[in-house]
Amino acid sequence: MKKIKLLIEGMHCASCASNIERSLKKINGVKTANVNLMLRKGFVEAEDKVTNDELKKAVSRTGYKVVSLEEE
Repeated sequence: MKKIKLLIEGMHCASCASNIERSLKKINGVKTANVNLMLRKGFVEAEDKVTNDELKKAVSRTGYKVVSLEEE
């Protein structure tokens, strides 16, 4: 299990954050996904098989951009 922090660009309302959360949770292997609008960050807990690329694609599908991604 790994924890990943995403810095997300382009969010401007709670609905944006909610849409990104839903998209991240659809990835097979993601256990939790929380997006904080004020911090412009997403926090994901996922199985080791989940790739950073999958997470970035899930965010970009909703129309936003991952500026940085780091594993904790």
